[in-house]
Amino acid sequence: MGRYVPPALPCACGQPVAPALVDGAEGTVLEHRTWAEDWIAVRCRACDRTGHWPYPELACSCGLLLRVAVEEGERGGGPVPSRTPFRPVPITDARGAVTAAALYLGWLGYGEIRRAEEPPPHGVALAAKGLLAHVEPSPRQVRGRDVECLWLASLAASVTPVGFTLGGPSPEAAQSAEELGVPLFHLQRSGEARPCNPPADRLAASGGK
Repeated sequence: MGRYVPPALPCACGQPVAPALVDGAEGTVLEHRTWAEDWIAVRCRACDRTGHWPYPELACSCGLLLRVAVEEGERGGGPVPSRTPFRPVPITDARGAVTAAALYLGWLGYGEIRRAEEPPPHGVALAAKGLLAHVEPSPRQVRGRDVECLWLASLAASVTPVGFTLGGPSPEAAQSAEELGVPLFHLQRSGEARPCNPPADRLAASGGK
């Protein structure tokens, strides 16, 4: 049997980063999963940014799903820190949609992206310094109420709100995001994040502050 190699994903600086495996460690059977345990903190040696990446998993031939032991905080990637064009990773499931949003936020310049402590009524909330993001990883359209809840939560925390939707925004949501100045992005199956309004256009152009 060949050696398992975890998939590498692009850092915000454009360099590929992958978690370092623990040699000789056995995989752990994954029976129950939570969003918080699905991520591993990894640093990129190109820009020294710490990001959260999907925990490596391996499907065994017996039908079990194994979680591979990794070393948190290990450095990976290559040289030359710079803001290169965003390198999307195709979305195949809900977890992939959250990963795509986190990668895009990292590309914008937000570091140490994590799961927010306060979960939204729908979808997944991500947080970073100065940021609160709502990700709707299902085909369900984002609604006006979702945008308003995100805006209120960000206002209370004095951070920037950002919305991501796989199913696209409803007309009501698009109008609310426009009026409240909430950047709203439509996640494509390719992993790209397409701006839905002028606030999103500005954020994509300037990056996180």
